[in-house]
Amino acid sequence: MKKAYLLVLYICISAMSYAQSTFKIIAHRGAMGYEMQNSINSFKKALELNAAMIELDVFVLPTGELVVFHDEELDALSDGRGPLESYPYHKLQEVRLNDGQSIPLLSEVLDLCASKTAINIELKGAHTAQPVQELLTDYFNSGLLQIDQVLISSFKWEELELTRALNNKIPIGILTDQDPLKAIEIAKRLSAVSINPYYKTLDQKKVDLIHANGFQLYAWTVNDIGDLQKMKDMGVDGVFCNYPDRGTELHR
Repeated sequence: MKKAYLLVLYICISAMSYAQSTFKIIAHRGAMGYEMQNSINSFKKALELNAAMIELDVFVLPTGELVVFHDEELDALSDGRGPLESYPYHKLQEVRLNDGQSIPLLSEVLDLCASKTAINIELKGAHTAQPVQELLTDYFNSGLLQIDQVLISSFKWEELELTRALNNKIPIGILTDQDPLKAIEIAKRLSAVSINPYYKTLDQKKVDLIHANGFQLYAWTVNDIGDLQKMKDMGVDGVFCNYPDRGTELHR
């Protein structure tokens, strides 16, 4: 009995140590705590800080180009006005982000980051699933990017359903802003690898239940050191953070 108890205890401690050692700090919109979000400089900074993964947001323009930007409207983050999705590419090239940079194409970010870090592409805009898969296929076929280096996520679950129909192997993450347990059903249906909830909707019971169903957990957006430590202690697999170097401040 004593030997069996010690074996179980050892396994539990080992599992806890493994979970803690693999806790990921994902660079949210690049290193947006230091540089303009979703900009080339922001992604360069994330690479400089050795981010385990970068996260970015994607829209498709009426002329077919995939661009990296967060808001539906240009007003708050750039000198442009109105809906991003109404701009043809030649007009969007005239728009500047608030720090003077141009809005990058998804291909520019992939060229910068491929093979250097994992990449989480959030399908932010409508009808993004198919053009994203077509672009990624070019990178996969050329060997510039490996399929296990990419995670496709979205709050638009219909875009994730189309993603899975187009590619039965690419990793998928289900984004949620309410009770993350409600995402378990679709996560199973799409063979997702993760559920990515708002961190304030989590508690230990939910973390354990999601793990028990076979999914990883990547919580957004966690910047405070105390909250980061709490997520790590609960066994969350990783967090999206504006400061990808803050993992160095956490206790084991």
